[in-house]
Amino acid sequence: MQKAKEFIHMTRDEAAQAVAEFPVAILPIGATEQHGHHLPLGVDIFLAEGIARKLAERTGAVLLPTLPFGYSWVWRDIPGTVSLQQHHVEAVIKDVAHSVVRYGVKMLVLVNGHDANNTSMKYATRELADELDMPVIYLFYPNMEEIMAEFCESETWHGMIHACEFETSLMLALKPELVNVSKATREYPERPKLYGKSSISLGDLSKSGVYGDATKATAEKGEKMLNRFLDEMEQIILEAYK
Repeated sequence: MQKAKEFIHMTRDEAAQAVAEFPVAILPIGATEQHGHHLPLGVDIFLAEGIARKLAERTGAVLLPTLPFGYSWVWRDIPGTVSLQQHHVEAVIKDVAHSVVRYGVKMLVLVNGHDANNTSMKYATRELADELDMPVIYLFYPNMEEIMAEFCESETWHGMIHACEFETSLMLALKPELVNVSKATREYPERPKLYGKSSISLGDLSKSGVYGDATKATAEKGEKMLNRFLDEMEQIILEAYK
């Protein structure tokens, strides 16, 4: 398998050559926010970047530097959080697209590691369809429910993933040195009736910052899920780029 072609390590001449060889660029999008006491603030960055790098290795696409901030309003009062406004995330995605198309990139792939960025990706992609003659596709753990049902033992908290068995398993597969399994815990907070209908947010509900059961996580589960996601994403990219 080829080494990922990362813009951040290239000279201008190497970047031009990489785009000429395969004019597809991958932008990993993460967030900087709490993920319980057992995981680092950069979980969404590490997962998006790790998956994007493996996709670049598989496909030959160029890898852009990771966007380290996303829409993290719900954790805004917890130390370490950096949150962008939703429309700012959308604007950054659009600016990246307008930048790379100028020197020959023919398709932009967004690989997201943070659920709250999905809205920004969707609307940026729709606006870009009217502005650029370049397809943009956005990926966030395709077929996640099916894959989680196959490999995860614990239930999600109302369909949400955060610092749980799922994310902890992926981190054990990609960045095990950053996981403190001795602090992993299980928490399923009560969901108030006003949740989703008011300013009550995730940051108000969980004491540990975990939503689910992180104690069930293993590196083996993470590896298996990761490979399934990569297979799905690779096929989507190759189908989209024709």
